[in-house]
Amino acid sequence: MTMLTPRTPTKLAPPGNGRRERKAAELESRTRLAGERLAGFGARPCALVLQELSATRSGLTHAEAALRLERHGANVVAHERAPRWWAQLAKAFWNPFIAVLVFLAAVMWWQDPADPGVVILSVMVAVSGLLRFWQEYRSGRAADALKRLVTTTCAVQRRAGGGSGPATFEVPMDQVVPGDVVKLAAGDLIPADLRLITSKDLMVGQAALSGESLPVAKADAPARTAGGTPGADDLGRFEGTDPVEADNLVLMGTSVTSGTATGVVVATGSDTYFGSMAGSLVGERPQTNFDNGVRKVSFLLIRFMLVMVPVVFAVNGLTKGDWDEAFLFAVAVAVGLTPEMLPMVVSANLARGAVAMSKRKVVVKRLNAIQNLGAMDVLCTDKTGTLTEDRIALDRYLDVHGDEDGEVLEYAYLNSHFQTGLKNLMDQAVIDRVDEAEEVVVDARFSMVDEIPFDFARRRMSVVLDRNAVVGGPGRPEHIMITKGAVEEVLDLCTHMTDRGRKVELTDGLRRHVTRIAEDNNRRGLRVLAVATRTVSTPRDTYSVADEDRLTLVGFLAFLDPPKADAARALQALADKGVAVKVVTGDNDLVAARVCADVGLDVGHVVLGTGIDALDDTALRALAARTTVFAKVNPVQKARIVRALQADGHTVGFLGDGINDAAALRDADVGISVDTAVDIAKESADIILLEKDLTVLEQGVIQGRTTFGNTIKYIKMTASSNFGNVFSVLVASAFIPFQPMLAIMLLVQNLVYDIAQLATPWDRMDEEYLRGPRNWDAKGVGRFMVCIGPISSIFDITMFVIMWNVFGANSEAEQSLFQSGWFIEGLLSQTLIVHMIRTRKIPFIQSRASWPVMVMTVLAVLTGLYLPFSPLAAPLGFTALPAGYFPWLVGVLLAYCTLTQLLKTLYIRTFGTWL
Repeated sequence: MTMLTPRTPTKLAPPGNGRRERKAAELESRTRLAGERLAGFGARPCALVLQELSATRSGLTHAEAALRLERHGANVVAHERAPRWWAQLAKAFWNPFIAVLVFLAAVMWWQDPADPGVVILSVMVAVSGLLRFWQEYRSGRAADALKRLVTTTCAVQRRAGGGSGPATFEVPMDQVVPGDVVKLAAGDLIPADLRLITSKDLMVGQAALSGESLPVAKADAPARTAGGTPGADDLGRFEGTDPVEADNLVLMGTSVTSGTATGVVVATGSDTYFGSMAGSLVGERPQTNFDNGVRKVSFLLIRFMLVMVPVVFAVNGLTKGDWDEAFLFAVAVAVGLTPEMLPMVVSANLARGAVAMSKRKVVVKRLNAIQNLGAMDVLCTDKTGTLTEDRIALDRYLDVHGDEDGEVLEYAYLNSHFQTGLKNLMDQAVIDRVDEAEEVVVDARFSMVDEIPFDFARRRMSVVLDRNAVVGGPGRPEHIMITKGAVEEVLDLCTHMTDRGRKVELTDGLRRHVTRIAEDNNRRGLRVLAVATRTVSTPRDTYSVADEDRLTLVGFLAFLDPPKADAARALQALADKGVAVKVVTGDNDLVAARVCADVGLDVGHVVLGTGIDALDDTALRALAARTTVFAKVNPVQKARIVRALQADGHTVGFLGDGINDAAALRDADVGISVDTAVDIAKESADIILLEKDLTVLEQGVIQGRTTFGNTIKYIKMTASSNFGNVFSVLVASAFIPFQPMLAIMLLVQNLVYDIAQLATPWDRMDEEYLRGPRNWDAKGVGRFMVCIGPISSIFDITMFVIMWNVFGANSEAEQSLFQSGWFIEGLLSQTLIVHMIRTRKIPFIQSRASWPVMVMTVLAVLTGLYLPFSPLAAPLGFTALPAGYFPWLVGVLLAYCTLTQLLKTLYIRTFGTWL
C-alpha cells in the first residue's frame, strides 16, 4: 500500500497573536480546575458526596430542585449565539474595498448627483453585501435546524415532599440541578457531571471527550487493592486526576451505550467539565487565511490607487490648466483603477461554491471557509468515524497460538447469544460475525441453563448451556460453561488450554506464551477478550461465581473499529491534491497507529499528549511538521498543534465532532464538523458535513481551489489591465493637448468590462491548477500588475500613434475620433486579454473558457464596436470610426495577444507561477 507523507512548505507565517494565546491559557486553566474539582468527587465515598450536596439517594423534592435551579441557573453551557440578522447584514458589508467604493460613490455624487457612476457603484456594493448575507444567514438557519433535532430530556428521580416516596420524571436537561438523582439507560445522553451511585453493566461512549473509539466500563464497584481484591473502606473511590478516566464519574456530553445506572449530579452548566471548555470558546474568532489574504490584497490595490490617482490629477492639471476637469478625470481614473466588482465577484464565487457544496450534503456556515478549504494543505482529523466506521467489529478469533479458529468464534457466539442481559457492542459484533444459517444450527444444539452476569469487579460473564440430545450424541447429560471477559481475569481462572483439539495443562511457560499472544494483538491496536470453557459432568439448575473455576482456555477475540472501505482511497486523493492528513486523537497510541497504518498513512513515531506539554512553541512547530499521528491529546494540546502548524506556514483544516475538538475547530483556518457532532463542535465549525466522509472533503478542496482560482483570476486580470490603462493615461496626458478619453467614456468602458466579468465565477480552472493548495499572495499580485499591466500600454500608445498620424486625430477638433478609437481598442484588448490571463496554457487551443465566459466576451466586444455607431454615441462623446480603422485594430490586438503569450511564458519560467 502506498504510504502518504506530510508536506512541509518552506515559507513561514507569523506566530499566533496574543488574543489566541490568552484564550488557550484560559481554556487550559478552566479545564484543569474543573477536572480537579470533579476528581475530588470521584476520590470521596459516595455517602460523603451526597452529604456535601445535601442530597439523598431518593432524590430532591420538587421544591428543593426549584430553589437550586434559581441558585445555580439553567443547565446550559456557554455557546456561540448566531448574530441577529441586522448585525450579520452589517458585517457582510464590512470590507476595505467596499469602503473604497462607497467613498468613490460619495465623491462622484458630491461632484454630480446625476452621475450614473453613483448608481453603478451603489448597485455593486449592494449586490455584493446582500449575496454574502443571504448565503451565510441561510446556512446558519440550516445549522440551527440540525441542533433542534437533539433530544433534550432525561429521567430524574424526585419526591413530591411531605414524606412521599421517590418517582421518576422526564425533566428537560436544562432544568437538572446539583443533587438531582438521574437514571441512565442505553442510548441516554449524560445530562450533567454525575457521581455514580449504582450501576449494572454500564458502558459509556466517551469519544466526544476523550476520542476513545470503544466504550469504557463505568461502575460504582469497590476500588481494587494491589492484590486485585476489593477495598473494604470505600464504594468506588478514584485516586487519579483526570475525571474522564474515573470509573465512578460520567460526564456531560458522553452517552450510555449499554447497561443502566443511577448517579447524583455534582456539576451543571458552565461548572461541568464540558462547560469549562465551552466557556473559553465564545467571542471573536481568530483571523483565517482568507481574512488575512483579502486584507493584504485589498490594501495593496488601495495603495496603488492612492499613488496613481494624485499623479494623474497633478499631470492633467499642470498640462491642461483645467483643475476642475483634472479632478473629475482623476476620480474617473480612481474608479477605473479600482476592481470595483471585486467584492461582488468574491461573494458570487463563494456563494456558488457553497451552493455546489450543498448538493453534496455540506452546509457552509461561513462563506470564507470555501476558499480556506482550497488553500488547506494540512488536514488534522480525529480517527473515529472519519477514518473508521465508528462501530465495533470482530476482527479476528484466534486459538492459543494466534491462528484463526472457528471453534473460538462458535463458543464466543454461544456466550453472546444466550446471555439474557443487555448485549454490549462487542457481544453484538460477535453475533454479527456469524451467518444466519450457522445460528440456526447452533441454536438447535444448545439450550440455556443459567448465566453469571458481567460485573465491573470480575470483568467477565458466563453462560451455562445444555447440549441438546442429538442422534449419535453423548449418552450422559452434561453442561458446558462458557466464559468471556478480560484476558487477565479469565486467565487467572484457567488451569488448562485447548491445543489443536487436545486439552493440555496450562503450565507457566504456556501461560506466558498465551499472554504474549494477547499482548501482541493489543499492540496492534485491538481490544482483546479471552474465551474459556468448562464441562460440568454433574449438571444442576443454578450456578454461581464460585463455579467459574478450573477453566480451559479456548482462545481470544480481537475487536476494533474497522477502517472505512474508502478511507485509503480518499486519503490518497487528498495527498494527490497536496493535502497532508495528520491524525490528532484522544484515543490510545496503539489503536491510532493500527488504524492509520491500515489506511495507508506513514505512521512513523506516534507523539503522545504528555510529550507536547513539555515543548515550547518553537519545538512544537518542528515536531508537528514531521509527525503524522498524535494520540492521547487533550483539547488544549489539539489547539496548540493547529496553531503550531499555522505558524509554520500551513493553512490548516480540522475535522472533529467532539467537545474536545471545539478549541481546535475555532483556531483552524477551516473548522469542519458533522451533523451528529455535539452542539459546541457544530457551533465552532465553519462547515458541517451531513455525512462524515473524506471523499466529500476532496470535492470541497477542489471547489475551494476553483473558487479561489476564479477570484484571483479576476483580481489579476482586472488590476493589471487597469494599471496598464492608467499608465497609458499618464503618458497621453503628458503629450496630448486634450483628454485621451472622457471621464464618461472611462466609466462606460469599465461598466461594459465589469459586466462581462460577471461570468467569472462560472469559469473552469485547468486541471493542473487544482492539484496543489492555493493561497493569497499580495506581493505576487503587485508583481503581476507591474510586469503584465504595461504590456497593454505599449499597444495603447501604438494606437495613440496610429490615431494621431494615420487618421489625423491630432487636434482638439478631432479629439472625439481619437477618444473613440482608443475606447474600442482599450475595451477589446481588456476583454480579450481575459482569455490570455485565465490560463497558463495557450488560450482557445490548449484551454478554453466556459461557455458563460465566452458568451459574455462576445457581447462585450459587440457592445464596444456598436457604441460609436449607436444613438448613444453623441451623448457619450463618440464619433463613428472609418472602415480603415478596423484592420489596424485587428493587427494591434493580434500583436498584443502574441506578445502577452510570449511574456507569459517568460514570467512563468522566471517566477514559477501565473495565477
